Amino acid sequence: MSPASTGASISVDAVSPALLPDADTRLTPGGPGYRRMSFALFLAGVATFALLYSTQALLPLISGEFGVAAGEASWTVAAATGGLALFVLPMSALSERFGRRTVMTASLAVAVGVGLLVPFAPSIGVLVVLRAVQGAALAGLPASATAYLAEEVRPQALVTAIGLFVAGNSVGGMSGRLITGWVAQEWGWRVALASVGVIAVACAVAFRLLLPAPRHFRPGSLRPRVLLGTVRDHLGDPLLRRLYAIGALFMTVFGGVYTVIGYRLTEAPFSLPQGIVGSVFLVYLVGTVSASTAGRLVGRLGRRGALYLAGGTTAAGLLLTLAASLPLVLLGLVLITAGFFAGHAVASSAVGRAATHGRAQAAALYQSAYYIGSSVGSTVGAAAFHAGGWAGTVTVGILAVLGVVTITVAGSRAARVAARSTPVAAH
Repeated sequence: MSPASTGASISVDAVSPALLPDADTRLTPGGPGYRRMSFALFLAGVATFALLYSTQALLPLISGEFGVAAGEASWTVAAATGGLALFVLPMSALSERFGRRTVMTASLAVAVGVGLLVPFAPSIGVLVVLRAVQGAALAGLPASATAYLAEEVRPQALVTAIGLFVAGNSVGGMSGRLITGWVAQEWGWRVALASVGVIAVACAVAFRLLLPAPRHFRPGSLRPRVLLGTVRDHLGDPLLRRLYAIGALFMTVFGGVYTVIGYRLTEAPFSLPQGIVGSVFLVYLVGTVSASTAGRLVGRLGRRGALYLAGGTTAAGLLLTLAASLPLVLLGLVLITAGFFAGHAVASSAVGRAATHGRAQAAALYQSAYYIGSSVGSTVGAAAFHAGGWAGTVTVGILAVLGVVTITVAGSRAARVAARSTPVAAH
């Protein structure tokens, strides 16, 4: 099925620049509008991750108030990421029809509205339902943002631009957990969640005021047959399938580790108070750096080389966290965070470049796989912790990293086979 027949927007990378009279107006670092765009999407990333994982650092307190185990409390995280995973594809279809900026704005508005209701949940069941609704609302952000960047930023700057958006995710994840940890220690988890909601409101308003209007968006179709055809095209692409699996596996590690780490650090031998546990998430700053420098990493090592390095760094971090020494555990979290955010930035930007049409759907499928990985990591990681302690959670993470390496090796072999089968032009 051709891009034209689907009614979806065509990748500007797939056509000749001569046919694109406005190609030079795409944003580039140092050019007009690039900083505003970068900061706006950075703030969107902050709000998204702060809201999405707002309960993660508070799970021991939620368990205590409602009298539930770690596995049950972890559903306040898994429901949000699961809701996002289920709704990201439909939301991407809406963004193809109504525009990236419109959908992102509406998604943030609904998510922050629900975020102001979450602190008043009377039971664990209501809390889980509200979190699922919040995750579904946030589904309009990740895929639409990636598609916006793929359309509005020049190809050579795309990895860097997406890395900055991912960096916003890391800052949001860090600040949300850090703030909730200290606020909860003084005033309880409900006030902590309310504080995250207020911060998200400010980010959402600034995002809408700063984001430049799209100049290269072309409306697509909302017809289900067209959408299914585009999805079928993307799922039929071996490279995209590998990238989706890699995103899911990296997030399985990350979701499992950061869902369970609060329980480990509040128990013996560490027995840290809630505020200190929240401060542990300062290691997200490492993710901000590794995500924003992913473009240079790919330039030096290539995409697959960067993925090998990210996987190896993550695995080394997992093994270090097995130590009974707090400094070694913190170093392990630093390595896990650096490896995860670098791998995520490389894989997600590769999706934007690999898709030749229906970029929002391609990005949505990646995000769906990514957040399914988060839900799986949260629930399986918590169950493994309950069954075998922290070593069980680490085992789940190591298996996921081995999956990343195996898929990347398969991609390298496929590339070599394709290179050998390509006929050499006669001289």
